[in-house]
Amino acid sequence: MADLILASSSTIRAELLRRAGVDIEIVPARVDEQAIKDALVLDGAPARDIADALAEAKAAKIGRKHPDKLVLGCDQVLEFDGRLLSKPESPTEAIETLMAMAGQRHSLFSAAVIQEDGRAVWRHVGVARLWMREASENWITDYVARNWESIQHSVGAYKLEEEGVRLFSRIEGDHFNILGMPLLEILSYLTLKGTLPQ
Repeated sequence: MADLILASSSTIRAELLRRAGVDIEIVPARVDEQAIKDALVLDGAPARDIADALAEAKAAKIGRKHPDKLVLGCDQVLEFDGRLLSKPESPTEAIETLMAMAGQRHSLFSAAVIQEDGRAVWRHVGVARLWMREASENWITDYVARNWESIQHSVGAYKLEEEGVRLFSRIEGDHFNILGMPLLEILSYLTLKGTLPQ
């Protein structure tokens, strides 16, 4: 029996957990992320709370179907210049996003919520701050063309674990938060709970 259900279709999250020795079952949660995000933005919720709410919605959806299991929901939001950025819908939008962020700082909030017996029993939101270097429009355009198949699924139109690392001059924060989950904190909780051996 799996230690944990991961309520996500993210291959990088699944890979991180499996490499850390966590036996997982993947059951993607289908929630209307945009509706949740829009409602919270209208209410003036900070980015940290939005990430947390999205992670909880995913954990709760799958948790209702598997009340006897530990269910992990995760989400990540990117805040830049006082607004939240989404996944790019086209290469043109990706170029515009990266041009706007060039030479600037943005923040990534990576939230995780664990549900058990129909309620959230643990939650954490990690934050990373990233500074992009100045880059020419030609370089960014070529970068997007080379990497579109991969980066179209990423908030901010980059993947730090791939060529996207070349976009940055400075990073503050846990590498796992940048990849989309507060892995160290999740592992600590699962160890303290006894799900993982001491």
